[in-house]
Amino acid sequence: MCAGAMPEPLPPSDRDPSIRLRIVFGADAMLGPGKADLLRHIAATGSIAAAGRRMAMSYKRAWGLVAELNAAFDPPLVVSVRGGATGGGARLTPAGAEVLQLYRALEALMADQGGAEIARLHEMLADMSGRK
Repeated sequence: MCAGAMPEPLPPSDRDPSIRLRIVFGADAMLGPGKADLLRHIAATGSIAAAGRRMAMSYKRAWGLVAELNAAFDPPLVVSVRGGATGGGARLTPAGAEVLQLYRALEALMADQGGAEIARLHEMLADMSGRK
């Protein structure tokens, strides 16, 4: 290859690029794909424990992340009811549903508006198939 020439593009890969957005709100608060997925699973299952199980996450870890989310946002994003004769459960508050919707909208916006840049970055990836 002569000096200044562009390298040949890599053949298509089965590694499709995806957006994994992490929003850092200073030192004490962050919202990323894991917490967003946890919110989605809580909404779907009505349970923090079940949401954690769907994510192969311990009950303690799931509760810890919910506590972080509730401390970071005002009003809280998840409310829970202790078990008992009527059973317990959890649900997203209206703020929780809105935070999840806004996060997903930002992911979609980045994927849509950054599509050309993402494609170019993907083209520039090194072929790692023979390396670890």
